[in-house]
Amino acid sequence: MHTHELSLPVDGSAMPSFLARPDGDEPRGAVIVLQEIFGVNAEVRRIAELFASAGYVALAINYYHRTHPTLNEPYTNEGLQKGFAAAGQVSRATLRADVGAAIAYLGEQPFVDARKIVTCGFCFGGSTAFVTATLPGLAGAISFYGGSIAGSFPNGEPEGLADTENIRVPMLLLFGAKDDYIPADAIARIEKTLTDHGKPHDVVTYPNVGHAFFRESSAALNEVEVGDAWKRVRDFLTTKI
Repeated sequence: MHTHELSLPVDGSAMPSFLARPDGDEPRGAVIVLQEIFGVNAEVRRIAELFASAGYVALAINYYHRTHPTLNEPYTNEGLQKGFAAAGQVSRATLRADVGAAIAYLGEQPFVDARKIVTCGFCFGGSTAFVTATLPGLAGAISFYGGSIAGSFPNGEPEGLADTENIRVPMLLLFGAKDDYIPADAIARIEKTLTDHGKPHDVVTYPNVGHAFFRESSAALNEVEVGDAWKRVRDFLTTKI
């Protein structure tokens, strides 16, 4: 596996990014990893390396680069508040610009199959995966427990569902039924809205887990759900793109 840091130019700013990819230069599918609200931290890098270990090129981008380029907060209440403050400076327009830059970069790499680029986001990144599923150049989008899909964004913009009509790609959305941030009626509304608009999707809700169940610090307690979610992610990558 190869890993390295790089920066991508976006709107006159340098977006720090972390690339992980398997050995060899044959073209492979690629995953744009979209961070939790806490920044591009060790967990985000772990996820990127997990995808690389499964045979995909993974690019984790820092969409706080305009205002909080070095944000890396712990999983505490204080860290959460700082993360929300940073996320409040992010808009749909900047998210789409950043993901668009990542798509363009990956599409130019000889070790990437440009027809097979997907997003995978967690928490705020899960919401980002939803609203950037409107972009050209993607083949799919995976969202883990995105709280702003059926709720307003931290900056006050409308919920992600407002963009459903413009979604271009199949989606896999995973939730925990015990998530304090995403109630059951919100998950039901997400599924209904996608169905009503005829958007290809799979919505999976695990009854015994809450928010951030896939995070490494929680994974030991949620071994069954994590294993099933990872299998569904890999099946999505191999069958939908």
